[in-house]
Amino acid sequence: MASHPDPPTHPASRPSPAEYRGLLRTHLAPVLERAAQSTRLPVVACADSVLAQDLLASVDLPLFVNSQMDGYAVRSADIAGAGVDSPVRLRVVGTTHAGDGPGPEVDDDEACKVMTGAPLPGGADCVVPVEDTSVEGSAGPASDSADAPGWVLVHAPRAAGEFIRRPGDDVRAGDLVLPAGVRLEARHLAAAASLGESGLDVHPRPRVGVVATGAELVAPGRPLEPGQIWESNSITLAAALKACGCEVTATVISSDDRDDFTAALDIAAGDADLVVTVGAVSMGDAEVVRQVLADREGSRFAPVAMQPGGPQGLATWRDVPVVCLPGNPVSALVSFVVLLRPVILEAVGRAPIGTLRAVLSRDLDSPAGKTQYLRGALVSEPPAAPSGGDLPGIPTVDPVSGPGSHLVASMARADVLIEVPTDVTSLAAGDEVAVIPL
Repeated sequence: MASHPDPPTHPASRPSPAEYRGLLRTHLAPVLERAAQSTRLPVVACADSVLAQDLLASVDLPLFVNSQMDGYAVRSADIAGAGVDSPVRLRVVGTTHAGDGPGPEVDDDEACKVMTGAPLPGGADCVVPVEDTSVEGSAGPASDSADAPGWVLVHAPRAAGEFIRRPGDDVRAGDLVLPAGVRLEARHLAAAASLGESGLDVHPRPRVGVVATGAELVAPGRPLEPGQIWESNSITLAAALKACGCEVTATVISSDDRDDFTAALDIAAGDADLVVTVGAVSMGDAEVVRQVLADREGSRFAPVAMQPGGPQGLATWRDVPVVCLPGNPVSALVSFVVLLRPVILEAVGRAPIGTLRAVLSRDLDSPAGKTQYLRGALVSEPPAAPSGGDLPGIPTVDPVSGPGSHLVASMARADVLIEVPTDVTSLAAGDEVAVIPL
């Protein structure tokens, strides 16, 4: 295939993170197009998916008039004069439970015992909670009797409509229940199921294969030989992709051997819309990802004006787009959060994760010509602003560890990335900065 040489790597020619996200959107156009479509899934399988079409109520909810309480269905006029010391005595004509048909009709001076959710018997217009009743000759509520009493004493009046659920109290047929674009959580699925929906139209989840490269990598839990390290990138990226709404179809660890890597690519691309590789994208002698993919039609391997995460690559393998991230664990995760995550969220129809504002807890320096992303931890109390004024509602961010891309354990203490613009080389404690939630 035709070779496409890298563009010049002079800092002025390197794309900014925002420009590179534009390149990613173009490269991932097939993924974005597929995700813009809809697929129907069973409700039970829709959790964390994004609804593709408005869900309108097909029926009124509740479906029928029913009791809101365990108690007695009565006519409100019959108990208008009831009181603690002057109970009204009613004849119990039957009992009805949730799932039963309506109980026997209630006439003057009658009651029907009802359970929560049971249909309201004809003739009744309210429900008296069981706590406001007693069995004649008993000190406790009427429900304390093992058998339904022939008579019940009502100790409090109730107005017509009290403790009754009517059709349409929750939603009416034709009402909008869930708008397209909502990320489906438990409460949304409860609403859909209560309307009788067995399935929903959702945006399909991008299927992603992950390949981590490096001859030194060993799966966690296995013993290490000299020079080896435990592999974390495939675990990190798989978790991050799932959190963005993707389905991870394969995670593969490859050595720096070309045949091994091409076999790993075949596995990862087999059932995927996208492959993400981690490592081996720089200019060294053992950069197998670059060696195998850089000469393919449409490939691009060149730095981005950011730190960490400068080396980046784009390619295609068996008609599947491939996004190539650098291998240092911090660089890989920062690259994902800053560059790939926004495009993935767009693909699955989720809202973008915006930047926040915070004030620095201490001074810091940054290299010229690159946007730097430092790990940071938010704390609740802001320091005084440089002018001596207050910054109400703006948290403090405390830089975590140093800028090194190998400091993976310290990454666990961070919950944001501190974004230092390209043209800024130093910031002072109390300066306001943009932070990106991790």
